[in-house]
Amino acid sequence: MLIPRGYLSSRNSDELLNGAVVFIGLYPAPFSIRASISLSFSRNSLMQISVFGIGYVGAVSAACLANDGHNVIAVDPNPQKVEPLNAGISPIVEPGLSDFIQSGIRNKRLTATSDVREAVNGTDISFVCVGTPSRSNGSLDTAYVTAAAEQIGAAIREKNSFHSVVMRSTILPGTMESIVLPALERASGRQAGVGFGVAYYPEFLRESTAIADYYDPGAIIFGRHDQMTVDRLLEIHKIFKVEPRVVSIRTAEAVKYTNNAWHALKISFANEIGNICKEAGIDGHAVMDVLCADNRLNISKAYLKPGFAFGGSCLPKDLRALRFAARKLDVPTPILDATMQANEEQLRRAYSMVAATGKRRIGIIGLSFKPETDDLRESPLVELAERLFGRGYDIRIYDPNIQVSKLTGANLQFVKAHLPHLASLLTTDINEVVDHAEVFVLGNRDEAKRLMDVVSDDRPLIDLVRIDQARCSGDLYQGICW
Repeated sequence: MLIPRGYLSSRNSDELLNGAVVFIGLYPAPFSIRASISLSFSRNSLMQISVFGIGYVGAVSAACLANDGHNVIAVDPNPQKVEPLNAGISPIVEPGLSDFIQSGIRNKRLTATSDVREAVNGTDISFVCVGTPSRSNGSLDTAYVTAAAEQIGAAIREKNSFHSVVMRSTILPGTMESIVLPALERASGRQAGVGFGVAYYPEFLRESTAIADYYDPGAIIFGRHDQMTVDRLLEIHKIFKVEPRVVSIRTAEAVKYTNNAWHALKISFANEIGNICKEAGIDGHAVMDVLCADNRLNISKAYLKPGFAFGGSCLPKDLRALRFAARKLDVPTPILDATMQANEEQLRRAYSMVAATGKRRIGIIGLSFKPETDDLRESPLVELAERLFGRGYDIRIYDPNIQVSKLTGANLQFVKAHLPHLASLLTTDINEVVDHAEVFVLGNRDEAKRLMDVVSDDRPLIDLVRIDQARCSGDLYQGICW
């Protein structure tokens, strides 16, 4: 068993002290073998695994699983991939992969075939790692996924034992339900979760660091359909320090795309800031290094919660100023421009949700741009209230932190300029809002909880802050993006 240098330092070595002998290679990047020692590996962990697709993800997955001590059959219809792999030749250029493949072939833990029936009959679980390329119009081509599901399903039809099918290919949310499961059930003649198992397990392997990513994953996500398949996946992955997250299949599908979109956004954002900095005579790398040093707000969970638009005295103002400065430097800012457009879209979305109820008397809970402050400057709730009022809605607003008579300075000037009729809309008694409203808009989490204590009827609730993490949109309750 070959493991990257430092891998054991974060593992409990007791987990490796039962069963078969394995070999551990100690090596730095680029993974040249330096030495090997023998350790024991739990026989209970060993599984019979087939990996469909000997492309980038499939080749790395098959080699690493074999390196972990499992018996692996790699499957591909292309003999030009099967034959070289059986000869110990890596189908791709990836640091350390050739050593893993040669070790797997030499120790008879890794073989390759084009025979789907042989692979399914000889294993307990299949990982599907086939390609999902883009079509010319940008849509996802799932032809290889469908073909693999049909072929595996046909082999399952002839198998007596319970077989698990784990999709690793990148597929859009809903693809498992609409394409993969129906194809497997048609071909096998069995029901998913009863006659065979299914899961979705997104991969996060980066080219050139794939083996390091495999052994030190940032996250492990299992999309569950049946518990037996999840249990098998947990058994395979119990050697890792990361605790797997078990979620719905649709959530797991969405996580993969969210990750890739986030990575692309970060790259483009850094490039855009770098472009502005260069034209201003600043080292963009120095700026981003300092940005990344803050793990309380910048590189953290902070702000990464779906919800209402941003506002306040800083973000809108500073984005406008930075975009203006960039224009003076002749630097385009599509990311910053789109950020403001996206914020406006959340305002439009909230207004549309109110309009969709067909009601005219609206109760708004919260007005400041965030809880426990009286700052109304560029509050998205003020903007929403203004749009509703301007279109003839009869609104009442409750925010205990806002007393118009006590506002001063820039806050008072903002109110005079943007919402001069505010005093007539605000109330200090939440019961006035309760008695008035046909629809409630929840814009302040703390005060919204007070509202929920006094409202128990069937009036619609439009939640902009998610007062209850367990609640998702239904008939009378609508979250802005959950």
